[in-house]
Amino acid sequence: MDYRKIMEDIYNEILPFADKGKQADYIPALAKVDPDQFGMCLKTIAGDEYPFMQADTRFSIQSIAKVFALAMGLSLKGESLWGKVGKEPSGTAFNSLVQLEIEKGKPRNPFINAGAIVVADILLTELDDAEGEFLRFVRALSGNDSVDYNMEVALSERQTGYLNAAIANLLKYHGTIENDIEQVLMFYFKMCSVEMSCRELANAFLAFTNHVPFDFAGYRLSQSRIKRLNAVMQTCGFYDEAGEFSYLVGLPGKSGVGGGIVAVYPMRYSVAVWSPRLNSRGNSVMGMKALELLTTATQESIF
Repeated sequence: MDYRKIMEDIYNEILPFADKGKQADYIPALAKVDPDQFGMCLKTIAGDEYPFMQADTRFSIQSIAKVFALAMGLSLKGESLWGKVGKEPSGTAFNSLVQLEIEKGKPRNPFINAGAIVVADILLTELDDAEGEFLRFVRALSGNDSVDYNMEVALSERQTGYLNAAIANLLKYHGTIENDIEQVLMFYFKMCSVEMSCRELANAFLAFTNHVPFDFAGYRLSQSRIKRLNAVMQTCGFYDEAGEFSYLVGLPGKSGVGGGIVAVYPMRYSVAVWSPRLNSRGNSVMGMKALELLTTATQESIF
């Protein structure tokens, strides 16, 4: 498969969407990001790599970090993790308070904000240095020890994160989180602030592509658990646009409001794409379209 040529053709086809949407300007640090950027990288489990355009430009991965946090949580807690957070699609906005209140403080899944805050709390409870361990895990997955938090982004989110603070307080009220609210929120914002490139993300997600047991930085997942993590990405990885992504792209994946999207074709490849302009549901306009065209051109999806 000539993925490089396919990417070139895809980019030419999605150029009419280049000015659609806008970056996540409700986070001040992300509002400063040049929205007219595009990067993509596909990596096969055989080791072949296909970087395209700004594949090595780092950006704030935001909610993509929730996949890494969930992997750590499953390694530490196993199936008991699901006692505090569900695994069902939300059908509502990623920062909904209404659903959380109706369902008495148990988030629908670990990829909406409430669910990720619960997973952050679990990691803080289980680990002596959760912030350091999270970075160590992500660096091991990506193969790059320079991956780090962007404190400007993390502090920017904390300063304007009133809704996330409300979510954390509601979780605390229902007894779903154990640790100090401020500590949990700062860890959550730091996780989201991690900066990675498309190349680094594609490399990191190979661990979820190749369905064999893995051990990275001491965190272990069985083959069965990796498959189930893929299932949660498939059904919950794109906020309330997960059904649309499944319909158009047909791959498990995760998006972030930094404009990044990572998807996996099990036992074949992982692919990351980045373009900061988002649609109304918080997903990259050009990224969504690029992955739709990729699976159409290659006829490679899980369906």
